[in-house]
Amino acid sequence: MFEIRPESQKEYPEVYNVNLRAFNKHVEPKLVEAIRKSENYNAELSLVAVLNDTVVGHIMFSTITIETDNGNIPVLSLAPLAVLPDYQNRKIGTELIKQGLEECKRLGFKIVVLVGHPNYYPRFGFVPARSVGLEAPFEVPDEAFMVLELYPGALKNIKGTVKYPPAFGI
Repeated sequence: MFEIRPESQKEYPEVYNVNLRAFNKHVEPKLVEAIRKSENYNAELSLVAVLNDTVVGHIMFSTITIETDNGNIPVLSLAPLAVLPDYQNRKIGTELIKQGLEECKRLGFKIVVLVGHPNYYPRFGFVPARSVGLEAPFEVPDEAFMVLELYPGALKNIKGTVKYPPAFGI
């Protein structure tokens, strides 16, 4: 069985490797590094899945905002979620998301935004963000740009554009 917990600094190289191998490119590992160096980083929301003392999965939530006519509303971005290819389809990603969302709630966050696979994230309650009045600051298919209310009604009367910090390179 694997354990899910916040990452430690000594695991940064393993987390880099997990993201590199899961995505087969350097974009996501470099995103993780950039977020860690930013004010948007929350160490409690960068979680690892560990099996036999090896990091096999990683999820990160970082603060972003929704820009509305009434000001900016702090929310979270789920990016990235990565599991080593040899460990995929073993519920590691599912558990990282479930435990990560519980930690987000525990810390008082109410809304999570992501860009991801439209056949995967709806099982956790994510819905197309544009369907509830949110816009992305870049081109993205409606079905891939998603949002989750951690508390029912959290998006009530919130309409606006999701703003990502410079770490995202957007």
